[in-house]
Amino acid sequence: MRITDVKSYPVRFGHRNLMLVKVETDEGLFGWGESGLSSRELAVAGAIDHFREFLIGKDARQIGRLWQEMYRGQYFEGGRVLTAAISAVDIALWDIAGKAAGLPISALLGGRQRDSAECFVTSIHPHTGGLVEEVSGLARDGWKVIRLAAGNLGTTEASTEWCPRRELANTAALIAEIRQEIGRETVLGIDYHHRLSVAETASFVQRLPAGALDFLEEPIRHQTPDAYKALRQMCDVPFAIGEECASKWDFRPYIEQDITNFARIDVCNVGGVTEAMKIAAMAETHYIDVMPHDPLGPVCTATTLQVVGAIPNFCWYELPPYGGNQPVKANDLFEGVPVLDGHAYPIADRPGHGVTVNEAYAKSLAFEFWEAPRMHKPDGSFTNW
Repeated sequence: MRITDVKSYPVRFGHRNLMLVKVETDEGLFGWGESGLSSRELAVAGAIDHFREFLIGKDARQIGRLWQEMYRGQYFEGGRVLTAAISAVDIALWDIAGKAAGLPISALLGGRQRDSAECFVTSIHPHTGGLVEEVSGLARDGWKVIRLAAGNLGTTEASTEWCPRRELANTAALIAEIRQEIGRETVLGIDYHHRLSVAETASFVQRLPAGALDFLEEPIRHQTPDAYKALRQMCDVPFAIGEECASKWDFRPYIEQDITNFARIDVCNVGGVTEAMKIAAMAETHYIDVMPHDPLGPVCTATTLQVVGAIPNFCWYELPPYGGNQPVKANDLFEGVPVLDGHAYPIADRPGHGVTVNEAYAKSLAFEFWEAPRMHKPDGSFTNW
């Protein structure tokens, strides 16, 4: 089965751009993949163009071999742009393999270990009046795992100032109040979008009542594992780290040195199904559960759910928060979109990952340049969104 074409579709859909990739074969089978490098989709499309030059004519069944060629074929290996492009192609190849066998991807990975994936819901409400009420309402609605977001995560350009010390003091008090409202059984976490320093993170955790938080996600950037190791000595809250990681090598120190407690694998950035399975196995040897990162589209969700179905070490699945915590529904662009059953996603048993893209409609959609909000501190200095 030979690859005959690799096509990129960077398109605007709903609240965001999506980077979709189609791989076609000489047997009429095709697969769809998705890349996750948000706001730099055209850079990924350029990498796909380079890959296309040597992928055409290759055996689509040699997924692992093609992964190695895409990763190592150029002098400069790795990097987020290339691994995001590899992810999309890899996912499409696994989709083809599943269709060829008439089986879901999870069956090709050893079979399903679970039938559904429990989700966590995220509040992006500003850390001002109304946050406690919103989170309490989510708990009353039956959500057992709730995540808070760093203040102003869903901000507009009119309110991009973020003062760490002020926010930390306010947020710590709110978390204490939320814990009182929702009780001890509900899992509660917060994502700081790597906005903090080591000192700020330690100060924040020290302000919290014991047991208030069940996980702290990405308080600082991941590039320096030693900084996280130092922070680990100061904090007793479990860490959720990994959405920035672009390979098993990025994950290695966090897993091998037991720095993280939850592995935030992003299948559409880390290298696709092939690489995600390796990282999940590494995490399993350290009793670390996978908490996938998924702020993207239905191809990402469907594929990640196939991986989740096949691994033993899984905890909770991310329900993308930016559409009002509602998953993408059936529409003109996608068929086979994953649908929530209560507070969990069933693991689909359709061939491949189970999602098909309306290619004709994709061709009609435009791409729109988008930049993340530019956050700044009170003195005008730049900070992370």
